[in-house]
Amino acid sequence: MKTDNLLVKDSFLYETEEAEPPSTFQLIVSEQKDTSNQIEEAEQHSIFPVSEKSLLFLKEHFPGVSIKEWNNWRWQIKNSFTTFESLKKVINISDREKEFYIKGNLLPLRITPYYASLLDRDNANQAIRRSVVPEIRELIVSPGEEPDPLGEENDSPVNHIVHRYPDRALFLATGFCSTYCRYCTRSHMVSKKDKCHASQLEWINAINYIKNHPEIRDVIVSGGDPLTLPDAKLEFLLSSLRSIEHVEIIRIGTKVPVVLPQRITTTLLKMLKKYHPLFMSVHFTHPDEMTIETKTAFNRIADAGIPIGSQTVLLKGINDNVETFTKLVHELLKARVKPYYLYQCDPIPGSAHFRTSVNKGLEIIKGIRGFTSGYAIPHYVIDAPGGGGKIPLLPDYFEGKNENNELVLHNYMNRKYYYPEIDNGF
Repeated sequence: MKTDNLLVKDSFLYETEEAEPPSTFQLIVSEQKDTSNQIEEAEQHSIFPVSEKSLLFLKEHFPGVSIKEWNNWRWQIKNSFTTFESLKKVINISDREKEFYIKGNLLPLRITPYYASLLDRDNANQAIRRSVVPEIRELIVSPGEEPDPLGEENDSPVNHIVHRYPDRALFLATGFCSTYCRYCTRSHMVSKKDKCHASQLEWINAINYIKNHPEIRDVIVSGGDPLTLPDAKLEFLLSSLRSIEHVEIIRIGTKVPVVLPQRITTTLLKMLKKYHPLFMSVHFTHPDEMTIETKTAFNRIADAGIPIGSQTVLLKGINDNVETFTKLVHELLKARVKPYYLYQCDPIPGSAHFRTSVNKGLEIIKGIRGFTSGYAIPHYVIDAPGGGGKIPLLPDYFEGKNENNELVLHNYMNRKYYYPEIDNGF
């Protein structure tokens, strides 16, 4: 049996009201006939693949659960691992993880069954396991670490809006994620217990802010993870934004295609296609996340005409070497995802064991530039603490000018080249 290509028939992706995160959202409908309670377009012909690894995990840990249920994204959320008691049934807890469990936590634990199937049962140093399973070093707060290191609250004129750049606004649609990353920039936002989706009234206030600021042409819908919203609620938000004349582009920031690929249903995509130009920024960490399920999700998104960019956080011992990062960007391009940003890890409390030196990030960019295609090279940036925005970092390819007024340049092989500069008065 080919491990990466087990296609399970009779598997359906469908919408039910089960397992939806708590919500205070009340949908306002028009006078037209309300079809929100009707079953969305049947997807029994949309076969979703299940890898052999996930299938074995399903049989071992969820006996009696059907493929149909496994491929239901709401079932995945409802059956996520949210405590160490449940998680230790599928992995052997290490000493560092156990110590964290004893002393408490700063950020709730949540891992979808699908993503849990990718974790190494015995190796606590596995890259993706370290990114989602907490351990004791998370409780060590180092100098310079802050709950809101980017100062987003200072740039939030109304709830759910961060307006930092002149022509762009961040719309924080929800605080709920289907899987919590341990290095999350917005841990201060998602760390609250009993996290629920926002109320419609709060959304309307935020939408009105965008309406009243015509300089905003680009809206990034993020959270939490907006793709954990039901289709009807997400469509209400997207249609409201698209109805604003000066909003030219809408972007969705998500990790759902990576940790909950079953959410990328044909019904969802049929709805999203109505709101072009629409872009998607996906948070990717490591090549091990690129499975047949994830590739299927990305293919569906790309086929729907939605350009996809990847935002990767540089993490110590996880993806901080040229070989791993090169494999990651190559896998992304094959899945039609453009490596967009490589982020220096933000200094949230307890993040020191994740953070690398800036020189490590420059080393990675220098190690791939010239040795692979330009499409594979992301922008390496620091999101400046205190609200300074994204600041790009580059290896030192420009040495300056020589006595002949030539630019002295270094290429990817560190060889010198000279460009004749012309002083034309500009």
